Amino acid sequence: MVELKTDTSIDEMYAAGQVVGRALTAVREAAGVGVSLLELDEVAHQVLRDAGATSPFLGYHPSFAPTPFPAVVCASVNEAIVHGIPTGYRLRDGDLVSIDFGAELGGWVGDSAISFIVGEPRAADARLVETAERALAAGIEAAVVGNRIGDIAHAIGTVCRAAGYGIPDGFGGHGIGRRMHEDPGVPNEGRPGRGMPLRHGMVLAIEPMLIGGGTDDYHAAPDGWTLRTNDGSRAAHAEHTVAITDSGPRILTAR
Repeated sequence: MVELKTDTSIDEMYAAGQVVGRALTAVREAAGVGVSLLELDEVAHQVLRDAGATSPFLGYHPSFAPTPFPAVVCASVNEAIVHGIPTGYRLRDGDLVSIDFGAELGGWVGDSAISFIVGEPRAADARLVETAERALAAGIEAAVVGNRIGDIAHAIGTVCRAAGYGIPDGFGGHGIGRRMHEDPGVPNEGRPGRGMPLRHGMVLAIEPMLIGGGTDDYHAAPDGWTLRTNDGSRAAHAEHTVAITDSGPRILTAR
C-alpha cells in the first residue's frame, strides 16, 4: 500500500533529509587517500548524534542478508555497486567510492547516496559518476504528478543505456516515509506510461546504479551484503529522496 504524505509530513521528512545531506557532505569532505571506510562511517555517525537522529541502516536485517547491517553508511568501492560494509580498508588514489546513508528523525526517514573519486580521477570513472548524476536528475525530472513510475524508470534507463552502462537487475528505488523501504518500487529501467500513477504526497527514493563495463551481471560478496560487478568493472550510485507535489518534484535530501 502506498501512503500519501501530507504537506506537513513532507516538511518533517525534509528535516530528516537535511541530516542526510549534511552527513554525506561531511563524509565527502573527510574522504582522502589513507582514510579508512570505518573512519568515514564514524564521521556520518557523529552527524546523526549531533542532530539527535538515528540510523535506519544500523541493525537493518532484510531476509536476503545473513546478518544485520553493522554500520550507518554503505561504503562501496570500485567494483562494489551497493551495500558495501565499511571496513578498515584505507582509500587509495583513484578509488571510486559510493556512500549510501539514511537518517531517521521525528519518525521520518531520509535516504540518499553519492559517488565520488578520491585523489586523481580516471577519465572513465569521472564519466561514470557524471552519468549517474545525470540519470538521477532525469529520473527526478520525470517525477511529476500525472506521470507514472514507468516514466521515471524509462528516464533513468535511457541515460544509462545511451552511455553504454549496465544496470543491475532487481535493484532500484523505493517508496520511503515512516520506514526506509515502502511501496512502490521504482525500477531503473522500464517503459514510459506504465506502472502506478504519480500523485501529490508520494515520496520516493530514486537511485540509479550503473555498471561501467556495460553488462548487467553482478554477484553478492561472501559477506552476503556487498553487490559486486561480475566483470570487475567499476560502478556508481546516486540517490535522492524526492516528494511528488502539485508544484513539481521536491528534493528532500538536497545538499
